[in-house]
Amino acid sequence: MVALLVAASVGLLVAILVTPILIRSLQTRGIGQHIREDGPQGHVTKAGTPTMGGLTMMLALVIAYLASHIATGAVITSAGFLVVLLTIGAGLVGLADDWIKISHQRSLGLNKTAKTIGLLAVALVFAILAVYRAKVRTDISFSRSVFDVSDLVYIVWAVLIIVGTTNAVNLSDGLDGLAAGAAIYAFAAFVFVGFWQFRHQPCYSVGPALDLAVIAAAMVGACTGFLWWNAAPARIFMGDTGALAIGAALAGLALTTNTHLLLPIAGGLFVMITLSVAIQVVGFRLFGQRVFRMAPIHHHFELMGWPETTVIIRFWILSLMFTALALGLFYADFLSAGSGCRVPVA
Repeated sequence: MVALLVAASVGLLVAILVTPILIRSLQTRGIGQHIREDGPQGHVTKAGTPTMGGLTMMLALVIAYLASHIATGAVITSAGFLVVLLTIGAGLVGLADDWIKISHQRSLGLNKTAKTIGLLAVALVFAILAVYRAKVRTDISFSRSVFDVSDLVYIVWAVLIIVGTTNAVNLSDGLDGLAAGAAIYAFAAFVFVGFWQFRHQPCYSVGPALDLAVIAAAMVGACTGFLWWNAAPARIFMGDTGALAIGAALAGLALTTNTHLLLPIAGGLFVMITLSVAIQVVGFRLFGQRVFRMAPIHHHFELMGWPETTVIIRFWILSLMFTALALGLFYADFLSAGSGCRVPVA
């Protein structure tokens, strides 16, 4: 428990103290966000807001993770180390995207092919090392094993989860604080999952569970500290740097805690937003009609007249409900496992 408290506290302090330093540095250099011309007109006033705030979240994660291990003397596990590297790797792909936007004075950075190749490379390296170095469980699971697959199938599965989750969070990063606030709830779910698995090791057989819970706690703190400055009206945006890092961290935690099928529920808001984009594209291509006034769906509600803060808070509430549902299902599965799972580890 001490390890989790240290990770969350240090992550919060680093993010909340370093972010304003980054804001001033970016403002001094005239580095700011370019707004898409086809987006909601109310967003035009946000042009020039500093971006790449995800850098502080990645820094907070690393410092909080190390501080927790120094404070408790715990050993860094291979799985935990890989999740941290995955988060940084995806964040660097996002950083390249953000930097191109800034340096070329445009709202589009890396093209889709380049960004996808970058994410695929990061995800593939993680998946291979997770299987052959960290020796993570390679069965597909909700909270306990559902069915076994070969190493190759697992690697492909892991890559798809990572790329899909990073893109889902990226699509959700369209309003001030929306993605950061929703991510706090999702990471909080993995704090509980990791700690519960650690306390009931015979039931789950996830060796590095506590170390993974530490990473989740560090991300809760990092996202909360960043949200202090990212809340509407945002002083800084996370950019693709932060969105891809958050998505990768969530995917990495789901894969290493062996809760792959729980992720779409805990991150249900991200799934909902991604589905809105898919529905919009399919509807327009097949029927020539737009289902929503604008996709992703949070912009649809803006165009309906909802104030931005109303959309954000209501979507945070939805995210909280998805998280509660995920944890409820996780606990229900635990109860159904029988008495052998209910003896906590001392």
